[in-house]
Amino acid sequence: SRVCSLSSGSIGFAEVHLCFVTEGMFTSLTQMTALCGVGGSSAIPTFSNRVQGRVTRVPKTQAVKKTFKTVPVVSSSSSEDPLLLRVARGEQGDRPPVWLMRQAGRYMSEFREYSDKYGFRHRSETADIAIELSLQPWRAFKPDGVIMFSDILTPLPAIGVEFDVVKGKGPIISNPVRTMEDLNALKCLDDPDLSLPFIRQILTSLRSEVNGKSTLLGFIGTPWTLAAYSVEGRSDRHLLITKQIMNQNPELLHQYLAHLSDVLTVYVCHQIDCGAQVVQLFDSWAHHLSPQQFAEFSLPYSERVIAAQVEKIRGGNLHDILQQ
Repeated sequence: SRVCSLSSGSIGFAEVHLCFVTEGMFTSLTQMTALCGVGGSSAIPTFSNRVQGRVTRVPKTQAVKKTFKTVPVVSSSSSEDPLLLRVARGEQGDRPPVWLMRQAGRYMSEFREYSDKYGFRHRSETADIAIELSLQPWRAFKPDGVIMFSDILTPLPAIGVEFDVVKGKGPIISNPVRTMEDLNALKCLDDPDLSLPFIRQILTSLRSEVNGKSTLLGFIGTPWTLAAYSVEGRSDRHLLITKQIMNQNPELLHQYLAHLSDVLTVYVCHQIDCGAQVVQLFDSWAHHLSPQQFAEFSLPYSERVIAAQVEKIRGGNLHDILQQ
């Protein structure tokens, strides 16, 4: 239960990723950037956007400050720990760790046997199936990280936002959140073991199966990305409804982002408690925001989730932290 954060712009997918290291910490910016993608990175990543088919980088003068943050927590080291975890803590590794950013295994015939037979939510919320799908890439390639088979939208039904993943269309949300009445109808994530019982079984089983030979990763979406999905009601390349609310009723969006931050704080604490050693945050729709919008609508809420983990590590009560 040690935490730090990393954010990087993914040039290929124009995404921003944040990482918690739940057992240890990064000790330098160089070691943080060494984890950006397969084979590492020799430069500090920047925000990026796709414009008319080409990739453009935001000038350094526009970049959001305080993108990188380390948490001053003293941790012990062990050469017996898996490579990804050791390097993430700031220890020297003999090579950069390599892992799949996501668990998708469409290239594997074994994976397709399940996807052709069962819907996504059935696969991700049935512990035995999710465990098997999580382990398939690890058995085949032995990467340095094993990420659980799940989805960033998984916690939404627990707060009253239902979704399904439709083949060829992606996620469809039947009751999008667009008004104050919609927001007031949402629930809190009080007891993940009750509302998301499969998560504990998946993570604890994977931790046992991997048995220290690889690092177990959990993941969540950032508040901004979950808000964008649940406001639009689907995966939309323009996010017109979300942007309209952002410009015309920003207070509503801020209140929803604050609610999602509390939900995700509980959810990520739960993943860590269940055995996740590193937790990734995916901000898949960050490329829709200018640097200034990112600094207002995305980064503060991701940092809020991270800060809550730090307070919890220092011995704080999660309920009191959320109240603050």
